[in-house]
Amino acid sequence: MTLDEARAVAAAVPDPELPLVTLGDLGILRDVRRRADGGLEVVITPTYSGCPAMDVIRDDLRRALPGVTVTTVLAPPWTTDWITDEGRAKLLEHGISPPARRTGPVPVTLGVRCPRCRSPRTRLVSGYGSTACKAMYACSDCLEPFDHVKEI
Repeated sequence: MTLDEARAVAAAVPDPELPLVTLGDLGILRDVRRRADGGLEVVITPTYSGCPAMDVIRDDLRRALPGVTVTTVLAPPWTTDWITDEGRAKLLEHGISPPARRTGPVPVTLGVRCPRCRSPRTRLVSGYGSTACKAMYACSDCLEPFDHVKEI
C-alpha cells in the first residue's frame, strides 16, 4: 500500500463521537509515514488532551490499517481551525453549529448562528453539550436546540 492510499484510508475513518465527520475532516490525522521497518505509522492529535475517544480512534485506525503503529502527539495542540471546509459543511448539514475560524481575517459575528435557520438570535443553554467539545445552544427564532463545536 502506498502512503497516499494509507493516508486516504486513515482520513476516511469516522470520528467515534461525531461519525458524520472523519478523522481527516476534523484535522485529527496529522501524518502517515513509513517506519524504519517498512510498516506504516499514523500520527494523530486529540481534540483535547483528555479526549475519551482516543482509544477508540486508535483501535479503529488499527482495524482500517492492520499492522499500523498509531502515535499520538500533543504538540502543536489541535485547534478547530484544522477542521476542513468539508468537515464544517458536514457539521452544519447535520444540525451542529461549526466553530468559527480563529486564524486569518477576523470575521465579525454576532455570536453562534443556528445551523437550521441560520438566525444569529441564539442563546447558550449549557457550556457542555453531548460531548465535552460541544456546547448546547437554543435558537430564539425556530426554537430548536443544537450543539455548537467549541472554538479551541
